Amino acid sequence: MAITISTKKPTELLLNICSAIREREITTWSVDEAGDFTYSPPQWRNLAWLQPKVVNGDLIFTIVPPSKKTISPEIYAAYHGRFTEMLLSLFDSSFSKAYASARPEKGDSVG
Repeated sequence: MAITISTKKPTELLLNICSAIREREITTWSVDEAGDFTYSPPQWRNLAWLQPKVVNGDLIFTIVPPSKKTISPEIYAAYHGRFTEMLLSLFDSSFSKAYASARPEKGDSVG
C-alpha cells in the first residue's frame, strides 16, 4: 500500500491534514471534494492522487492515476516522498511511523 501511517488516531490525523490544507498552512498539497490529495506545484499537479483510508487502525494512502494515464516511477517517488516529508515536518507528534512501499502494492493503481 502506498503510504502507511501508524497512529493511534488515524481519523483525527486525516482531519488535521485536510484542515491544514484548507487553512493554507500547507500550500504544496490540495484536497478535492472526494477527499483525495494531489501534489500542487504546477509541474506535479493532478499527475496522481493519494486516496486515504483507515485500515486496521492505520491511515493508508493509496495512489491512483488520472483517467487513462499511467504513473511513472518519478511521479510515484515524488508523491510518496513529498507527502511523507510534509507529514514529518508538520505532524510528527501525531504518528509513530510512516513508510512508503518501493513498488505499487494492493490498493495502488498506477494505470
